[in-house]
Amino acid sequence: MPEATVGDIMRRDVPSLAPGDTIGVIARRLTEARAPGLPVVEGGVIVGIVTETDLIAREADISVPTVVPFLDALFVADGGRDFDEDLRHVFATTARELMTSPVYNIRETASIEQIATLMVDQNVNPVPVVDQSNELVGLVCRSDIVALIQRLEAVDPGESPLTVP
Repeated sequence: MPEATVGDIMRRDVPSLAPGDTIGVIARRLTEARAPGLPVVEGGVIVGIVTETDLIAREADISVPTVVPFLDALFVADGGRDFDEDLRHVFATTARELMTSPVYNIRETASIEQIATLMVDQNVNPVPVVDQSNELVGLVCRSDIVALIQRLEAVDPGESPLTVP
């Protein structure tokens, strides 16, 4: 049996977002697509991606970094999260303002190992899938890889991997 590729597990007919789409439109499309994120496409080119995390970050509490005076200088104490990025999310009203750009894409001919490595190393989910012309042809999510693992491991749904003595 040939090794599975991204094209074998990707979701096809994935809706995309336009840069001017509002937060309400983005939330509706994400919900309808049951995907953790959708690409933003302008003129046939993927220009960004908006994820559930981007939307949720709009609702998160942000904290202003502490400014510490030292001699004649002011230093900003690291507060953990990027304050500018937090503000960008809070004030975003369109896909263009909310999206992450540039976007990691992958070819439909890529191996499962390649997509898994990209997702883990770059902490991205989902990843748009493009053909040889860089046209959007699908989307692959972590859950698509988990479903493949389940099929490959062929665990009987009624069978429990744990045994109790």
